[in-house]
Amino acid sequence: MKKRIIVTIAVLIVIFLVLFGMYKLMNARNFQVFGGLTSHVDTKEKVVAVTFDDGPTENVDALLPVLKKYHAKGTFFLIGNELEKNMAEGKKLVKAGHQIGNHTYSHKRMIFKSPSFIKRELKKTNALIRQTGYKGEIDLRPPNGKKLVGLPYYANKFHMDTITWGLEPDTYYTSVEDKVNYIVKNAKPGSIILFHPMYDKTGNELKSVEKTLDALSKKGYRFVTVNELQKMK
Repeated sequence: MKKRIIVTIAVLIVIFLVLFGMYKLMNARNFQVFGGLTSHVDTKEKVVAVTFDDGPTENVDALLPVLKKYHAKGTFFLIGNELEKNMAEGKKLVKAGHQIGNHTYSHKRMIFKSPSFIKRELKKTNALIRQTGYKGEIDLRPPNGKKLVGLPYYANKFHMDTITWGLEPDTYYTSVEDKVNYIVKNAKPGSIILFHPMYDKTGNELKSVEKTLDALSKKGYRFVTVNELQKMK
C-alpha cells in the first residue's frame, strides 16, 4: 500500500513537471525547439523595431502618416483572413516600404493543433502576403505568442523565423502616458516593441505609437524593420 502511494506521488510529480515544462515552452519569448527565434538583437546602434500585430484594418490609413513623420519602418504581422478582406490596406503597407509578417490565417492559438491545420494556416497566409506585392522574407509571429513544437517545426520547414518581442506595453498598462513611459524607460538598442493599433476605435493606440516614436527619436533612436535589425547583430 505504501509503495503504491509512493508510485502515485512520483507519477503525479512527473506529470506536473511535464505540464509545467510545456507551459514554460508555450510562453517562452526567447526559446523554441525548432528554427530561429528573435526577441531582441544585441547591437550598439540606437535602433529599435516597432511591430504591429493583427489586421490589416482601416486604421492603417491613420498609422502610415505617423510612421512616415518619424521616418519609421515598421513590421506588420498580419492575420490571413483579415488580409483577405482588406488586401488594399496590405498593399499600402508594402508600398510604404514596411515589412510584412505572418500572424497565421485564423489567429487561433497554434497549440495542440494538427500538422495539416498548422501547415494550412502558414501557407495560406504566406500566399496572401505575396499577393500584396511583398517580396521580402516572411517571418512568423505566433498568435498570443503561444507555441509548442508543431508551429516552430513547420515555420522552420517553410524557412520562416519566429519573431517575438521584448516590450509589450498593452500587457501591463491601459493609459497612453503609462505605456509610453514604460517603453521609454525600458527600451534599449535592439529592442523589439509590440503594438496593437488595428482594432482600436478610441485613437489611444495611435497616440501611444506617435508619442513613443517622438520620445525615442528625441533620445536618438531610429526605427527599422525586424529584418534590418537582425542584420545589425
